[in-house]
Amino acid sequence: MHDIVIRHGEVADGTGSTPRRADVAIDGDRITEVGIVGERGRREIDASGRLVTPGFIDVHTHLDAQLFWDPMATPSCYHGITTVVMGNCGVTFAPVRPGQEGYLAGMMESVEDIPADTIMAGLDWGWQTYGEYLKALGQRELGVNAGGLVGHCALRYHVMGERGIEAEPATADDITAMAALVGEAMDNGALGFSTSRTFMHTVPDGRPVPGTFALPDELSAIGGVLADRGRGTFQVVPRIGERDGADRRNSRAEMAWMEQVSRDSGRPLAFSIMQSDRRPGLWSWVMDEVREARGRGADVRPMTAVRGSAIVYGLVSRTPYDALPGWAGLMGKPLDERLAALADESFRARLIAEAERPVEAKGPLAPKDPAKMYLMPPGSADYDVSEDNSLAAEAARRGTSAAAAFVAYLIETGGLGLLYYPVLNQDLDAVAAMITNPDVVVGVADAGAHVALTMDAGNSTFLLRHWVRDKAVLDIGRAIRKLTVEAADLWGIADRGVLRPGAFADVNVLDLDNLYLHTPEMLTDFPLGAHRFSQRARGYDYTMVNGRVLVDHDELTGELAGRLVTPG
Repeated sequence: MHDIVIRHGEVADGTGSTPRRADVAIDGDRITEVGIVGERGRREIDASGRLVTPGFIDVHTHLDAQLFWDPMATPSCYHGITTVVMGNCGVTFAPVRPGQEGYLAGMMESVEDIPADTIMAGLDWGWQTYGEYLKALGQRELGVNAGGLVGHCALRYHVMGERGIEAEPATADDITAMAALVGEAMDNGALGFSTSRTFMHTVPDGRPVPGTFALPDELSAIGGVLADRGRGTFQVVPRIGERDGADRRNSRAEMAWMEQVSRDSGRPLAFSIMQSDRRPGLWSWVMDEVREARGRGADVRPMTAVRGSAIVYGLVSRTPYDALPGWAGLMGKPLDERLAALADESFRARLIAEAERPVEAKGPLAPKDPAKMYLMPPGSADYDVSEDNSLAAEAARRGTSAAAAFVAYLIETGGLGLLYYPVLNQDLDAVAAMITNPDVVVGVADAGAHVALTMDAGNSTFLLRHWVRDKAVLDIGRAIRKLTVEAADLWGIADRGVLRPGAFADVNVLDLDNLYLHTPEMLTDFPLGAHRFSQRARGYDYTMVNGRVLVDHDELTGELAGRLVTPG
């Protein structure tokens, strides 16, 4: 008798093949049969009318701290994710010298908007090397599987201190020391190495993070560590489209060194690329450059999100008008007092009048175009970016200003209505072109990051709901492959991401026809009561991790069967 038999489902096994009717048998933590299973199971699951898939692998997360207090990795676990890769963008909590913990926490807050106080309260610390960090994580009970990349920011700061933040080149001794620390990380379970080159990632005092100015010899030496071991992935947030001239000088230089590192090391290099209205056509140029580089033998893989990466505005988080004193005062009140304040007609009028006056503010707090902010009322999160769903259209329907329409919307939704403001991947035609490109990796959901500003961790559900079910841009087999096998192969995660005998029993049983994304909600369940967005889904009948049921009809079971995943 098998432990579990999933019967009569449409099995999309992760290889890209068309789903087929089959049973799946599970014994212990492994799949033992896929096909017609004659023996009974101690637990029988009827998957008639359901899709049966491998558990999804999210390759770009920042759950490095969160897993220490939230072993389920919420909300990722609600979206079929059974394995997460942490340590992206060069920001990690190791290697670390005693006394530098607060600096790394502050850098994580500066780059990824995870409160430093929350990190310091929630982490045990006590490690120094990255291998020791992984050991500390692996000794904890986890709901999902987790693997990590050793980050360049922590690595460079550990070796070079303040010199590592400046544009000063690393010395030969510096590079040797960094290579040794990467070797330690790889030998103790790291999936690879990550670095950030973008000027948008800064330390708390505004300087670019350590590694931003690293020269190709330093990056090649680290690639050589991966080459020596024949394993590991090199992950990059590149400086593409930043401070470029008409000749795309910086972008060409970034593509050149990434290609060279991949070719010299023989290892895959994954880098983030998003479409931006500020740089039209750049994403397409990158796709062409990748095709040519791969033709020359480089395993470079662009990575993108499956919809717009967006700021979420609302009374529960922040508003488009927070640069204004009246609005800043409103948002400085406790959450339960904000809606009550809006009930005061004269106060409401002052807020609206303030927002209607011309404002010269620049940067993140500058006024946003109401034609590019979209309504997301409580209920289903449809991510509708049609012109009719914009705040500008809502204002026109009401015959009022955008600010007045926003205030009315907040009141009518009990303060739960949100605005969705895509800042990257705004053009869904470009997104469709990228995610159907065989070179492109699905990722950059940034789970665990920007916790009170964005909520993109449900991208796997959006991919299946929007691009597969509603738009038929991807067929099921290909979409599941992108969420599973492609991720496992690229990061060297063995025996996961596929349904076949001998593989780990990470499995989803889901109702594709009824997949549903709830509107994000604000929670206060982080250490010290820090706020963060979460997002639930509907349609996941079962999610299993290592043969045990983590999610049963969209609810957590409390099972903690996750493990640390290492290369091979």
